[in-house]
Amino acid sequence: MDSILSLIGRTKPLFSADITAHEKTISEIISSSRFLVIGGAGSIGSAVTREIFKRNPLVLHVVDISENNMVELVRDIRSSIGYNDGEFATFAIDCGSDIFSAFIGSGKGYDYVLNLSALKHVRSEKDPFTLMRMIDVNVFNTDKTMKEALEKGAKKYFCVSTDKAANPVNMMGASKRIMEMFLMRRSLELPVSTARFANVAFSDGSLLYGFNRRIEKNQPISAPNDVRRYFVTPKESGELCLMSCLLGDNRDVFFPKLDHDLNLITFSDIAERYLENLGLEPVKCETEDEARSRVAELKAQHKYPVYFFKSDTTGEKDFEEFYTDGETLDLEHFSALGVIKNEAVFDESKLKLFTDTIDRLRSAGVWSRTDLINLFNTMIPEFNHKETGKFLDGRM
Repeated sequence: MDSILSLIGRTKPLFSADITAHEKTISEIISSSRFLVIGGAGSIGSAVTREIFKRNPLVLHVVDISENNMVELVRDIRSSIGYNDGEFATFAIDCGSDIFSAFIGSGKGYDYVLNLSALKHVRSEKDPFTLMRMIDVNVFNTDKTMKEALEKGAKKYFCVSTDKAANPVNMMGASKRIMEMFLMRRSLELPVSTARFANVAFSDGSLLYGFNRRIEKNQPISAPNDVRRYFVTPKESGELCLMSCLLGDNRDVFFPKLDHDLNLITFSDIAERYLENLGLEPVKCETEDEARSRVAELKAQHKYPVYFFKSDTTGEKDFEEFYTDGETLDLEHFSALGVIKNEAVFDESKLKLFTDTIDRLRSAGVWSRTDLINLFNTMIPEFNHKETGKFLDGRM
């Protein structure tokens, strides 16, 4: 963890003081409770699962569609933490399926259900079909699993939002903002809390995760040099989710209190630090072709080619924010955490319009990105979708 902290420009973990201050309460709740973690084999989900497991829950069940990631999760836990007294089991199931409904309906139920499943990439909005799946996963599966948790007597439901849900400019962020609207309606029946947080450093599929793969495959490293982002470590992401779930009031949104000067960092800066940490001197190339062609030459000299560029892709937000001007904040209760306090505000007619429109488009079997963007504009009048005609799949 220390090496990740140094790469993202920090010297100490964010949440140690808050975890220490509330450890007794957190451990007592976990040791006497039953947990279901949906999407528990991804980067954030596995971090949450580890945080729960090490505190000896009565039951910890993990659901994820990735069988391979689930195997690695179990191996990682057994090889690092070992075993505990409670029941620990994993299930390779799609939470949106009727199989999952049968699974959750057949058991004794859970005290806490944490949903970490999501389509999280801005690149997922490039075509109308992946975009429709993003709506399915981020919005409808969340509402479905929360309803099922309620029916089985859950005490609390938690799911992850994103900083990009605050004043969204891309469809991923907007889908999470719409998800929050559905959560507000369901919160009248079951307490819910969520979290908005920054990029998780070296999480699966992230640009930083890609640095490791590029080195393994003797491929150049590529990154934007004008996009500055906040980062949390995988462990910090697990701690943030856990505290929101167990310590948050109904409708609370937790977020990290970060200092703009100390914690914003560009991807290109991280790339250079990453290579230097490996004993490699970064060499800037003018084109992708140059970078691709010079790997063997430069690596023999303990150097490595990098290609840095200005970002011009659709949906890229110029800056990160965790809350908007109109939201009520509690910045005093926690040392490194802020909390957005929400009332159950939602527009029932808009939620019905959204559901009916998606049902109609899917029943017809034909829809376009424009259809979905227009629907999002109706749901979020202030939605400032940033369309450039270029997508991340067009980058190295």
